[in-house]
Amino acid sequence: MLKRLLILLVCITHMGASSTGTAETPARQTFNSRGVAIRYTVDGHGEPVLLIHGLYSSADINWRLPGTIQCLAQSYQVISLDLRGHGHSDKPQDESAYGIEMAGDVVRLLDRLKIRKAHIVGYSLGGMIAMKLATEHPNRFRSLTLGGMGWLREGSALQNFWNRIPERDRPGTPSGCLRSLGKLAVTREAVQSLHFPVTVLVGDHDPVRQLYVEPLQRIRPDWQVTLIDGAGHFDCIVKPQFRDEIKKWLDRQPRP
Repeated sequence: MLKRLLILLVCITHMGASSTGTAETPARQTFNSRGVAIRYTVDGHGEPVLLIHGLYSSADINWRLPGTIQCLAQSYQVISLDLRGHGHSDKPQDESAYGIEMAGDVVRLLDRLKIRKAHIVGYSLGGMIAMKLATEHPNRFRSLTLGGMGWLREGSALQNFWNRIPERDRPGTPSGCLRSLGKLAVTREAVQSLHFPVTVLVGDHDPVRQLYVEPLQRIRPDWQVTLIDGAGHFDCIVKPQFRDEIKKWLDRQPRP
């Protein structure tokens, strides 16, 4: 079990290095989220779709460079933010500034943009944040897409793993962010209480599939899981199938 956890951590911490191609970035905007400056961009028009990137990455690396933003912006208003501690957002040092506060930034950004509900897509850490947000603020969701993530169960060995992880300094992201991730765990009852559409996209040989997705399938068999062919954890997000599955899922959702 410990070996699989360490492999997963290596995969997650290399996500920031995965990117393909180049893309033009629109003017970034910044807002004050309880004293922390959060950078974000808005592309396109239509129903709002909010994208949350993974650990040690950024909105540009996870969503813009692989072409996901450009694809979705043809039909939707696409909002992408740099999480606190990442990209062009502020990087507080205190561990208490992370955890649930990262989910709070998403709510505060929606409020700033006067968006009552959105389709929310999270990858890896972004999926942890999105799931926590779903259980705390379910009324803000039209749908949820969990990419490269499933269920971080409260009281599980996985939560304990994140709580006890040693400090790992990484250029650009304070170690307090990593140590806060156990606070994003949610209970079985909270997951089972969700009643909006949810889908899961995961690489067919991603360790997350066994560690996080299969436990989720046991308590929410009604949530569709799509395997991304030939994908692990760090490269799944750049696969064209991953981007295309998000678009197909969103297109199937009822219009408000």
